[in-house]
Amino acid sequence: MRFDDKVAIVTGAGQGIGEAYAKGLAGEGAKVVVADLNESQALRVAKEIEASGGTAVAVVTDVADPESALAMADAAVTAFGGIDYLVNNAAIYGGMQIESLMKVDLGYYQRFMSVNMNGALHCTRAVHAAMRKRGGGAIVNQSSTAAWMAGGFYSIAKAAVNSLTVNLAAELGWMNIRVNAIAPGPTDTAATRAIVPEEFVDPMIQGLALKRFGTPQDHVGALLFLLSDEASWMTGHILAVDGGHIVRI
Repeated sequence: MRFDDKVAIVTGAGQGIGEAYAKGLAGEGAKVVVADLNESQALRVAKEIEASGGTAVAVVTDVADPESALAMADAAVTAFGGIDYLVNNAAIYGGMQIESLMKVDLGYYQRFMSVNMNGALHCTRAVHAAMRKRGGGAIVNQSSTAAWMAGGFYSIAKAAVNSLTVNLAAELGWMNIRVNAIAPGPTDTAATRAIVPEEFVDPMIQGLALKRFGTPQDHVGALLFLLSDEASWMTGHILAVDGGHIVRI
């Protein structure tokens, strides 16, 4: 139980990879704040963690709103006494508009970026003081292999997350707060199925070195490692968990 007596916040934990992250942390002993904009989904995940013998609380959170992020952090401290880990997973993904940079509605674009790019910063600003009080902590941001591709505004947001990760690692290291990121490749979630046409699935899989979609569970091991003391001298790193989707030399 690597995370006994530790407190973790996972944003966007109401479904998909975020849900797997929350349950994986709870399974290793962490007290988990299930933060999500969808209250019913957050409550469902928290109740399932509790039913499995873990400890969790659901908190409705809009990561695009700095005040909501602060309320999330306050809820974690009130419920569990402090904050040790933050997983910045929340994003607009399933059901997102597929539109070019030249044509996307600018109001939608700004909302998208406020969640997918700025949300991680809002949440980090909200929790870092509480982490410092505990002697430090660890943060994992959710990037994507799209960060290294020409994938429109989604790619831009994820490339920004990578840069944010490196910059926050540099800023927060003196507080003993480590900041890393996971970049998932194509992963079989309801959100992915909603935006990838069925006829594109097999060609996408054939383009991977490992010929299958990832699953949410494939990313949990990387998360637990990056948050754990086993990664105590790792910060500012973006770890691709992608079945060989992207080759970087």
